Amino acid sequence: MRVPRKVVCGYWKDEQAQKQIAVWARVAAGVADAKNVRCLMFGMNMNNVAVTDGDRVEFEQRLGYHVDYYPVSSLMEYFKKVTDAEADALVEEYKKEYTIKIDESGEEVYWEKVKNAAKAEIALRRVLKDEGATAFTTNFDDLGDADINDPNFVGFDQIPGLASQRLMAEGYGFGAEGDWKTACLYRTLWVIQQGMPIGCSFLEDYTLNFAGDRSSCLQSHMLEVCPMIAVDKPKLEVHFLGIGIRKQQTARLVFTSKVGRGIKATVVDLGNRFRLISQEVECIEPKPMPNLPVASALWVPQPTFEIGAGAWILAGGTHHSAFSYDITEEYWEDFAEMVGIEYVKINKDTTIANFKQELRNSEIYYMLNKALR
Repeated sequence: MRVPRKVVCGYWKDEQAQKQIAVWARVAAGVADAKNVRCLMFGMNMNNVAVTDGDRVEFEQRLGYHVDYYPVSSLMEYFKKVTDAEADALVEEYKKEYTIKIDESGEEVYWEKVKNAAKAEIALRRVLKDEGATAFTTNFDDLGDADINDPNFVGFDQIPGLASQRLMAEGYGFGAEGDWKTACLYRTLWVIQQGMPIGCSFLEDYTLNFAGDRSSCLQSHMLEVCPMIAVDKPKLEVHFLGIGIRKQQTARLVFTSKVGRGIKATVVDLGNRFRLISQEVECIEPKPMPNLPVASALWVPQPTFEIGAGAWILAGGTHHSAFSYDITEEYWEDFAEMVGIEYVKINKDTTIANFKQELRNSEIYYMLNKALR
């Protein structure tokens, strides 16, 4: 009847059979949640970056997520109502949860920026709650009034990176630069792996380190990396950020990630279908990077840097991904089958020749499959 399904063969008391059923059950919970996810876009996509955009109507039809633009001017109405007392109370929470590290900004600027970051977090949290949203995107070129020196200025004085980091840890999907597909996928990932011990995050391919058989890819972002993957207690720091409409001293959590195996995933819109791509990676310990005051992870794509990165590019992989230490390919395969989208995986067994042939075969299958459904 051409109904996708998972078949588990084995005695129901066997550990392996139970694990397969547990994977399916977790993914089913994620798919059910996706049908109720509302993602708010605070600003649109960055500078016409096509890979972060796509057909939002088809996306909802296939995967269930609902994506809405939300005016930044309306967000600012919430921001104006946040009181100093509320912000001060949240700053006290920051002091308990993170290591306070005051550097070149100086103490006065440090606490001013941290307090304003707290106000942004309170405003974002209230909008998401009132709108019934569990995912959101931001855009560093759309943060309220443009001129921060205007005496009537109303807007964020910095990118709300600290808020994004903390909200991700609580399960809100997030995508930087208007990337609503990754925001939704991260929300599903967070739901799927509830109760698992290590963590997940939104990440971006930041820069490359060519070092022979240990060539690696640094994962980071301007600010927005989830503290769930931190190896140690995050440091709350304030540094100058020279990108976007706010070139200002900006608060953020700084840490490096845990080491060990992990998997990243992304969804791309190919025009005639959506493709889910996953890739196994090995997170390694980085050398000290004192000139990179942001959270980061360093990993080696599998099976090697050259093959892994090459296959990712061939498949149309994006620079943003939803990353997890806890789940495996089986979860993403089950997810893709449940929602009816293409799935391709990159792992230790991948070769470029075979991967190219798999992509060619998929083109034929999905062209014919539309006629069969």
